[in-house]
Amino acid sequence: KEMTPPQMILFPPEKICMNWRQIRRPGAGLCNLGSTCYINVVLQCLTYTPPLANYLLSRQHSQSCDQQGFCMMCIMEAHVRKVLYSSASAIQPRAVIRDLKFIGEFKPDLPGDAYEFLCCTFNAMQGACLSGSRELDISSQATTVIHQIFGGFLRSRVTCLSCQEVSDSYKAFLDVLLKIKEASSLTIALEDFVRPKQLDGKKCLKCSKCKKKVSASMRVTIHHAPRVLTVCLGRADDRSSRKISQVVEYPEYLDLQPYMSDTAQEPLLYSLYAVVVHSGHTCLGGHFFCYTKASNRLWYKMDDEFVDGCDINTVLGQQAYLLFYIQ
Repeated sequence: KEMTPPQMILFPPEKICMNWRQIRRPGAGLCNLGSTCYINVVLQCLTYTPPLANYLLSRQHSQSCDQQGFCMMCIMEAHVRKVLYSSASAIQPRAVIRDLKFIGEFKPDLPGDAYEFLCCTFNAMQGACLSGSRELDISSQATTVIHQIFGGFLRSRVTCLSCQEVSDSYKAFLDVLLKIKEASSLTIALEDFVRPKQLDGKKCLKCSKCKKKVSASMRVTIHHAPRVLTVCLGRADDRSSRKISQVVEYPEYLDLQPYMSDTAQEPLLYSLYAVVVHSGHTCLGGHFFCYTKASNRLWYKMDDEFVDGCDINTVLGQQAYLLFYIQ
């Protein structure tokens, strides 16, 4: 199916400001309130996402929000203002912990996964932006401020190997999960992500032209690129709870054009601005910390309440779990 245009634009894309409106020192660290390091790293990476921070600091959402009770956008707005404007060296993210049960199945005294928390936070923010608009078509739902910043579309192209009939379908995304078991770099993992996959045997699909189940080829590509690209390097082994600890190299600057549906366009350049690292031998335990690029263009290591300056070489030498790139 062709992508249908949205019936309504919920947030005008021209209102998104990609560069920091204000240059300031890095904000406060975040206290660990039990086993909440997985929460802290996600909050810090989102706080240092320029277009999101600009929007939240403008208080546009809270000034028009009519939600009763829990609202993830209002919580994030208050949190980002507190982190970036506080004179304290560390603050306690109590509002997030208080409403943890509304975000996902998390408990502050139990370890959690940063990627799972990020996905749930995205969903909660998206839900807050769709308050009163949930009956909208899918294309319109993908025009919230959250989708305008983090969202893109994937295209799945299925080609019948008998008659060469082509069928396309599209899916909105807020992050990309990559398999890394045989990838030594981010670019190799992305190449594998867009490599055509054979559909035969039990995976055979019914061809609309052949009128029967046939072998087919399926290729997933990025059809519409996000302004902010969020990548998870899948370190959980599907067959066990073991962590895939191999080094996966990732660049400071990434060209996404080779992985797009239309590869004939100009380079599509992204710059790294945040990295989440997991230390520990299993995915179920260990510790999370992160590196973020503040509005002053300097890098900082953020390990719960500790915020320390570092250089780009340190950032690029980590066993990364989550990568955040901005156009």
